[in-house]
Amino acid sequence: MTIESVKEYYGQTLKGSGDLKTDACCDPSAMPEHVKGALSLIHDEVLTRYYGCGLVIPEKLEGMRVLDLGCGAGRDAYALAKLVGPRGFVTGVDMTPEQLSVARGHIGWHMERFGHTRPNVEFREGYIEKLGELGLEPASFDIIVSNCVVNLSPDKRAVLEGARSLLKPGGEFYFADVYADRRLDPSLKEDPVLLGECLGGALYWNDFQNLARAAGFADPRLVTSRPIEVAEPAIRRALGEARFFSATYRLFNIEGLEPACEDYGQAVIYRGGISHSEDVFVLDGHHRVEKGRVFPVCGNTFRMLKESRFAPHFDFIGDFSRHFGIFPGCGTAMPYSEEKTAPASIGACC
Repeated sequence: MTIESVKEYYGQTLKGSGDLKTDACCDPSAMPEHVKGALSLIHDEVLTRYYGCGLVIPEKLEGMRVLDLGCGAGRDAYALAKLVGPRGFVTGVDMTPEQLSVARGHIGWHMERFGHTRPNVEFREGYIEKLGELGLEPASFDIIVSNCVVNLSPDKRAVLEGARSLLKPGGEFYFADVYADRRLDPSLKEDPVLLGECLGGALYWNDFQNLARAAGFADPRLVTSRPIEVAEPAIRRALGEARFFSATYRLFNIEGLEPACEDYGQAVIYRGGISHSEDVFVLDGHHRVEKGRVFPVCGNTFRMLKESRFAPHFDFIGDFSRHFGIFPGCGTAMPYSEEKTAPASIGACC
C-alpha cells in the first residue's frame, strides 16, 4: 500500500516542484558555485520533473563510484555524474517507470554536454528496500546518496542494511531526510499526501539513530539540520503537535566503531587539497577542521578520517594505546538541537 501510493504520487500526481504542499523537500541554504555549474548543464525536461530544491553533494567526489537512491528523473544523478568526472561512475535507482523514462532518455545528451567520451551514469528500476536484487556488486560503491527518500520507505532498516552491503570499507551513506521530534501515529502513513510530502513516514530522530546502529552504522553523524515549516492548515491539523526537521547525516561503513566518543589523546591536521573545501573541512556539526591547525578528535572521528577517502588530506597524531575516558563534549546531536551544526559543502532534503 505504501509503495504503490508513493509510486502514484511521484509518477502521476506531481508534475513539478510547484505541486508540493510543504517545504519538506527544499533547502534554502546557498548552493556552492561548482554545484550551480553542474546543474546549469542538465536538460530542462529532467529539471522540470524534479520534486524538490535541495541537492545532496558530499565532499571529494572526483573519480568516485556513487549510488543515488530514489533518483527520480535523474537530476541529482546527472549533477553527480558531472562532478565525479569521466573516471567516476553514478548509478541511479528508482521504482517509478515514468521518472526513469525521462532519466534514461537523456544519457547521450548529457554525456555530450559534459564532454565525456562514454557514459558514466546508468539508471536501474527497482526498490531501495531490495538493493540486493538489482545486480549491483557488493562492497563496490564509495558513496551512496539519497535526498528525501528513506522516509518514504515502509522498511527503513532494509534500506540501511542494503546500503551498507554495497559500500566499500570506509565508504559512506550521505543523505538528507525528514525526521520528527516524536513517534507518529501510524495512520499518517495511510494518507497519500502526508506520505508523499515526506511527513507521514518520517522517523522519530532517536529511532533513526538506533536503526542506523542496528544496521551496522555505529556512529551516525549529523551534518546539518533545519526546521520544516508546515503552513497548509489541513496538513498541520493532521500532524498535531509533532515538529519536523530536515537533516543531513553521514554514516560510515567502518567496522568496530565504538558506541560513544572515546578519548585516546589523538588529533588530526588538515593539509587541504579537497576541492571546494581548501581552507576548512567540515565532517559534521561538531567537526570544522581548519587547514594546518592541530584538531583534537575522538577515536571514532580519527578512524572516519583515516579509513575513508579523506585520509590523504590529513596528518594523524596518536594511536589507540592509551585511553583517557569519554571525549569532552561527546553526545548524540538531535536535528535542530541547541548544539550548533556547521554547514557542510551542501546539505539538502529534502
